[in-house]
This record gives sequence, structure tokens and C-alpha cells, in this order.
Amino acid sequence: MAESARPSRHVSAEIADQPSAWARAARLAITEAVRDALPEPGQRVAVIGCGTSFFMGQSFAALRERSGHGETDAFAASEFQTHRSYDVVVALSRSGTTTEVLRLLGILRNGTGPRTVAITADREAPVVGLADHHVILDFADEKSIVQTRFATTSLALWRAWLGEELTDVVSQGRSALTAPLPPRTLDSAQFTFLGSGVSVGIANEAALKLREASQSWTESYPAMEFRHGPISVVGPASTVWVFGPPPPGLLEELEATGAHVENSSLDPMADLIRAQRLAVALAEARGLNPDEPRHLTRSVLLS
Repeated sequence: MAESARPSRHVSAEIADQPSAWARAARLAITEAVRDALPEPGQRVAVIGCGTSFFMGQSFAALRERSGHGETDAFAASEFQTHRSYDVVVALSRSGTTTEVLRLLGILRNGTGPRTVAITADREAPVVGLADHHVILDFADEKSIVQTRFATTSLALWRAWLGEELTDVVSQGRSALTAPLPPRTLDSAQFTFLGSGVSVGIANEAALKLREASQSWTESYPAMEFRHGPISVVGPASTVWVFGPPPPGLLEELEATGAHVENSSLDPMADLIRAQRLAVALAEARGLNPDEPRHLTRSVLLS
């Protein structure tokens, strides 16, 4: 199976724009408005979101803790522990209309709860009015139901705000847009994505992209946890994709399974672009429209 040269309606263009959007987010991150909105060092922080935004929140939390800025947790918005004490709750939502996010911000908006910050793509969205502060990434908004550009751009903003220099990451992202996809990935029947620390959320997001866009059988795990049972599912028809440096001995164990292994030297955020492209290629090879996955809408609105 060859990678399709035919672009999809929207998602391929949004994937291709990511490095440029990251560079723009890095410039935004150092502005006074963003620095006033986002948490201060030492504050106890929770990041909430749904779906892709929850997975990016996992990476947000790992990055902030790794940087020494303070204790940071990530929750699916529906699973937030309201009895816990936080100084700041950061809500990540592309549409700004997701029901669970709005409900939680409404509960927290009582004058005595934590300060709240919304990161969204739409400045007119309800989430903006429910949060104490907001950061608008309207240049990273998307027409596709499948989320790519907003997710990684919010992550780029967070990284730059924490003091990371993203010039090399942007360059790696551009390389990831043109590197050929390995044929074994295009022919695999099962996919497992692995990460460690910051890249656990990225692995979860990569698996979600393949499930959404191409209806593929995908799983994701922390790399060390993979050995505790899940490794039994992979075989010669599998691709195991490891984001970032693998734990010692893992690649040797994977070689014994016969699975195809992907482990790039790219920054995991840049390597996610290759997984996004794989999701689109698999979808189009199967006659699916990756812009419009079955049973999904751009925002989940519950009654």
C-alpha cells in the first residue's frame, strides 16, 4: 500500500501548517498577556480537557513538573476531583463548547475556587466567559473534525511559556512533513504507541488519531508499562511506535516479536506529525474521509 498523494479536504492542510503555527505560538507565549494568564511558578495546577485536549493536558502536566514550576495534574474534565485544592485550573478546549469543560468551569466559578484559565481557538466561545483568564489560539483553529494543529500548537505555546527554545523543534516538524512513511506502517494491521513522561500524552494522542481517522486497531501505553501484558498483542502484522528514547532493552524485546518498530530521533511533538500523516494515509487508502470520522462531531455537546 503506498501513501496517498491526494490531499484530504482540510486535515492535510492543517497538519502541514503546524510548524508555522508553533513558531507563532512561541512568539505569543512570551507576551505579557499570556504570562499574566498562565500559572505562576510554585502554584498547584490542574489541566482539564476532553479527548485530544486531555492527552495534551497530560503532556502539559509532565512538562511543567519537569521544568520545576510546580505540582501539576491532568484530568479528563468529567473526572476532575473537585475535593482537591488547586491554585489554578487550566481548561484546554479547541471549540470552547465542550459540555464537560463548561460544566466544570461553572461549578468552579463560585468566587472561592481556583483561578481558571481557558485556552481555546474561538474568542467568542462560551468557555471564554466562564474562565477568569483566556488565551486565544485562533490562528490554530481547524475545519476538520480530527484535531491536529490546535493540539500541537497549544503544546508549543506551553513549552515556550515554560522557557523552551522551539526553533529546532519547528525545523524538525518541517522535516516530518516530507519524510516518506515506512511501507511497513502502511501495511500494518495493529498499532501500539509508546511514550515516557511528556510523550505519554503524545502516544495517547497518536493512537486516537489513527482510531478516529482510519478506524485502525490502536493502543497506547507508557513505555515501561507495555511490558506488563500489552506486549503480548503485537506480532509481525504490528507497528510499535516509540516516541522519544526507549527504555533500555525495549527495542531488543520488540525485535523478538517480529513487529515493525518506529523510533525516530525527532522531538516527540514533531514525530507526532508523522503519525498524523499515517492516520490520513490509512484513512484514504480505505476510502474514508479523515475530516469526518463516523459518529463524531467537532465538539461533544451533551444534553
